[in-house]
Amino acid sequence: MAKKRISKTDAFEIQFYEGLIAKKPDFFDAMALLADLYTKVGRYEDGLVLDEKMYQIDPENPIILYNLACSYSLVNKVDLSFRTIKKAIKCGYEDFDHLDADKDLRNLKKDQRFQKYYSALTSKRNRVNEQANG
Repeated sequence: MAKKRISKTDAFEIQFYEGLIAKKPDFFDAMALLADLYTKVGRYEDGLVLDEKMYQIDPENPIILYNLACSYSLVNKVDLSFRTIKKAIKCGYEDFDHLDADKDLRNLKKDQRFQKYYSALTSKRNRVNEQANG
């Protein structure tokens, strides 16, 4: 996949965050921002490297797991994306509206295992919501 055209602002921010991380490799917030920028400009492999690094630091964080699943999907590592999104949900990821709309998960959403899993999860959530509002 061709890289997207990078704006001057994005190029500046990428250079800035890369500099921060070069000086302080465990600067978590800078890694998160840089990973998002990499994804935005189509540097999916670079974003994946940072997402994997953040996962090593905080392996139970549902947002990190979700972002890692997105990165795996973007580089077409669907098996890893599927396992990781399930772990994200198990660890408390709940923004299903965002998940439904997220184009980064396009490759994962084509996978029949994910479709079956997500359909069952959605049905279960709907039943719980109906009982709670009952």
